[in-house]
Amino acid sequence: MTSTAIPHPAARAEQLGVILAIVSATCFATKAIFVKLAYRHGVDAVTLLTLRLVGTLGILGLLRLLWRRPAQAPMARRDIGWLLLLGFLGYYLASVTDFIGLQTVSASLERLVLYLYPTLTVLFTAVLTRSAITRRTMGALALTYVGIVLVVWPGLHDAHADVAGLLWVFASNVAFALYLTFSPPLIARVGSLRFTEMALSVSAGLMLGHFLLTHPATQLIQPWPVYAYAGVMAAVATVLPLYLMAMAMQRIGAGRTAVVGSFGPIITIVLGMGVLDEHLSAVQWLGAVVVLGGVALVSRK
Repeated sequence: MTSTAIPHPAARAEQLGVILAIVSATCFATKAIFVKLAYRHGVDAVTLLTLRLVGTLGILGLLRLLWRRPAQAPMARRDIGWLLLLGFLGYYLASVTDFIGLQTVSASLERLVLYLYPTLTVLFTAVLTRSAITRRTMGALALTYVGIVLVVWPGLHDAHADVAGLLWVFASNVAFALYLTFSPPLIARVGSLRFTEMALSVSAGLMLGHFLLTHPATQLIQPWPVYAYAGVMAAVATVLPLYLMAMAMQRIGAGRTAVVGSFGPIITIVLGMGVLDEHLSAVQWLGAVVVLGGVALVSRK
């Protein structure tokens, strides 16, 4: 008589965390495509991001009405401070710099450069925890940066890979990696859903303030496709993947969450080729493979 092995609860939780991280990465991969499509209608980065985050707040409010949860204990003052900082880093600063970069960088290159955040997250986590950086991690870091050089170097002569745009995207990288590094302890204390909702609300408030200080309110009047793309970004490329990411980090930690969805840039490249008519040269494809190889190397246990 044969018996079916029942997975250990910890193993099941880890498997679920990996699945959540993969789906989150897939949803995130669509964001750059929608941004580039919206830019075709003349909207600027700050206005588009404001519309996206206003839509995000609307979705969160609807979820709160439909999904009533038990009352939660007040947050400690320290946790509120961390929440404000992480909302600033992860959903405001990282988003603003990324959207500015996408004005002059193609969606394919943006996603490849942005995908350095897993290696930065591992590096920042090692520094924060004062743990030694292994030889394999150092090799993975070197490999990913060599890959990025191969990706961006051939295209620096045209507007799809200008240096300023790439630097904006890299700044987004650093902000998002810091967000991932410092989030897990707070998620463990306040819960993944509560953390995501409140951090998004902080970011939306900051973004709205940024818009009102730099733009006239009439700038929010845009062609209907801009509203459509902003709404899809809010639902598919913001709320859903951020919930999934927070739940994944709760199960498998920041480092593995950052690296487990290593196919995300390939999804963006394929979508960019099919929707935006973007293309990579043979050398750039080689760089993409090298980048993903470095990410895969650092993701191994």
